[in-house]
Amino acid sequence: MEAEAADAPPGRVEAALSCFSFNQDCTSLAIGTKTGYKLFSLSSVEQLDQVHGSNEIPDVYIVERLFSSSLVVVVSHTKPRQMNVYHFKKGTEICNYCYSSNILSIRLNRQRLLVCLEESIYIHNIKDMKLLKTLLDIPSNPTGLCALSINHSNSYLAYPGSQSTGEIVLYDGNSLKMVCTIAAHEGTLAAITFNSSGSKLASASEKGTVIRVFSVPEGQKLYEFRRGMKRYVTISSLVFSMDSQFLCASSNTETVHIFKLEQLTDRQPPRRAFHLERLHGKDAHGGYQLPPRPGVGHDEPGQGLRHRTPELLWAEEHLHPVHDPETAAAASSLLRWTPLHLQFGPSGWRRMRLNQNPQLAELRNSRREQRKRPQTFLTSVVCCNCSQTQRIHSLHRARVL
Repeated sequence: MEAEAADAPPGRVEAALSCFSFNQDCTSLAIGTKTGYKLFSLSSVEQLDQVHGSNEIPDVYIVERLFSSSLVVVVSHTKPRQMNVYHFKKGTEICNYCYSSNILSIRLNRQRLLVCLEESIYIHNIKDMKLLKTLLDIPSNPTGLCALSINHSNSYLAYPGSQSTGEIVLYDGNSLKMVCTIAAHEGTLAAITFNSSGSKLASASEKGTVIRVFSVPEGQKLYEFRRGMKRYVTISSLVFSMDSQFLCASSNTETVHIFKLEQLTDRQPPRRAFHLERLHGKDAHGGYQLPPRPGVGHDEPGQGLRHRTPELLWAEEHLHPVHDPETAAAASSLLRWTPLHLQFGPSGWRRMRLNQNPQLAELRNSRREQRKRPQTFLTSVVCCNCSQTQRIHSLHRARVL
């Protein structure tokens, strides 16, 4: 506007800008001034081509255009309770409606037209402007904050559900039924917007530090972006790109933040695990710690810490009580305490004492009587659970009596 004022002929003063808005697919820009309103085409970013201008209605503070059609909705400060609908190419007024209080905002798509007042919302059928539904007794909404999906196949409406918290009410404008409520923020809402398909809803609170994106109509949180840490700002605008890959936020700090909505994956990048050299010697190698599988605990055999186990000094069948009870009993006879081993049962892995098995207990006692002097030493080696064999072996320490 400053550039237009500079290029204006002498004696001509450009009217001050009072409001502006993009149409639903961002192909047109509408501005309201003290003397009327103007429509511009956005086919070229370098130069704005004026499509239409009118000085019939002064002090315009709301102007909305339906896509690239000839329908435009205007509200003036001279009559803030009256909505005027025009066909600007024909230069005719289609209709006008008056409401009980000042009009704060207007949203429209190819199926619905919404008029938001401080404590009520009116839903019209845009084809014949018939009033379909009136949402009364909504929480006080002094800024007229609301959003309407531009996808006419669903026509979702979002508006604040609380005056003190960041609750969002999701309403279906086609079926005229409430869908769900979303607890989006702890503080009061400052901005909400849908993406082009109506499948995502972005919101920000008055603090302006966190921006969240939810799925529609489920209301599940999909993304969370942190705009700042300490400084509170007022976010004035939120908008998705047409392909829903980016989300843009502008605030009173004269900055614009653009966030990328990356595709979510179930598995996060692997994290480097600790090195096992101190536990199993130089033959052990560190691996990558993968996220646990759903329903599998950290202590159960499965895909987890991967490494190579040191070679055993004896074959495992001679060390496991299940395979060779006599050898196990001989080893346990050298101990002053009853050793433990791991046994797999219906409820999973559990610890079991060797003397709980009658056969092992008998062999253990007989070996103790026969051996007056111990001749064997067993070193302490503990094998880890391996995701490939799905077995756990326990080698116990024995010391001389």
